[in-house]
Amino acid sequence: MKNRIIAFFMASTAFWNYSSQTGWTWTELSNMPEKISNNTVVEGFIGGQPFVYSFGGIDSTKLYSGINLSSFRYDVVADLWTVLPDLPDTLGKIASGVSRVGNKLYIIGGYHVLANGNEVSSDRVHIFNLLTNTFESDGANIPIPIDDHVQCVYKDSLIYVISGWSNSGNVANVQIYDPQTNAWTIGTSTPNDNFFKAFGASGVIVGDTIFYNGGVKGGFNFAAVGYTRKGIIDTNDPTQIDWTQISDNPGSPGYRMACSNYMDKVFWLGGGGVAYNYNGIAYSGGVGVEPLDRILQYNGSSQLWDEGVGTPFQVMDLRGIAKISDTEWIICGGMESGQNVSNKTYQISYDPVIGSVNDSEWKSLNIFPNPAQEEIFSSSIKKGMFQITDLSGQLMQRGSFQNSIDVSWLRNGIYLLVIEDEGTLYRCKFEKK
Repeated sequence: MKNRIIAFFMASTAFWNYSSQTGWTWTELSNMPEKISNNTVVEGFIGGQPFVYSFGGIDSTKLYSGINLSSFRYDVVADLWTVLPDLPDTLGKIASGVSRVGNKLYIIGGYHVLANGNEVSSDRVHIFNLLTNTFESDGANIPIPIDDHVQCVYKDSLIYVISGWSNSGNVANVQIYDPQTNAWTIGTSTPNDNFFKAFGASGVIVGDTIFYNGGVKGGFNFAAVGYTRKGIIDTNDPTQIDWTQISDNPGSPGYRMACSNYMDKVFWLGGGGVAYNYNGIAYSGGVGVEPLDRILQYNGSSQLWDEGVGTPFQVMDLRGIAKISDTEWIICGGMESGQNVSNKTYQISYDPVIGSVNDSEWKSLNIFPNPAQEEIFSSSIKKGMFQITDLSGQLMQRGSFQNSIDVSWLRNGIYLLVIEDEGTLYRCKFEKK
């Protein structure tokens, strides 16, 4: 324990070990204009104000004829949904991905379901301009039509389309789209096996590392898995990716989960533990699938798992999540218990001070005066390493503790003090006035 804590103090990133099961808050917001599932979702910002966008999906009938091209925008500040023009395609589609680069959104792939039951993967790239609130001409077609893929953005410049389903089976391909040149390049494929190839997985890029989890490995029964894969992007040549396996996540497999990150902590929210068709019925066994009650968390730096925070609302069939701030996200639509298509909108907030620490690893700390103006003292600890963060988790100060700490320079507010003394962790909140 001691070696790990000292290493964190020396690091330039956040201090927390990310092993707790608290800190998440869910808030229900205004309903979407209609019930919709398997819609792809992303955030956008106009003049610094956050918005949420939803494209495509299936309506409450859960029939092939209910697959649509609907588009919506949610004004976070006004708590108001509005209807946008439909996606510029010929047939409704589900299982698309959407990414934001600059002031534009890129809706990639997905699949159509024909009247005869055939499913056709899409090679289309729709471009939505946030500033004009309109669709532009499509981008260059995807070299390999794709749906239910992993889609994530690298350094606000390149969009990675990883694995997924293409018409008749899972593919190992990594297709990279450059919005600046409107061109596709080919990245290092994932290993051509059932560990890496998947449809219905979800992931994110953190720094130069791709993380993706879950999905269906293929085969006769389309079994969902809990595999986690990691790809290191070569900064000198972003098409080169070094793929490795991460140990299975704890608990159930995951299918069509939302995925995002807080700093180097990746999380997967909701989804189903069993793979299912667009109507919510399991591929194997023909029974309805229920949503998972968890937020699965993985710390890419420490390689530690959290087995899953329970959630007050369960939802699956998610094809995206909108990150509206460093610690706030919005999901909308999806399927609730009983495979009921939802029109609900939820804001999920994460408190890094509460949520990133396992309470069993800490001891309380008494300091005085509190509130403080100039210095804070402790009667129980005489020396050790200390760290002060604000309530967003931002590091303010760290160093060696010798009876007291000068806090006169801090702005007025509430802070968290952590002291490590011979392998024991102490913490408390204090107010600076």
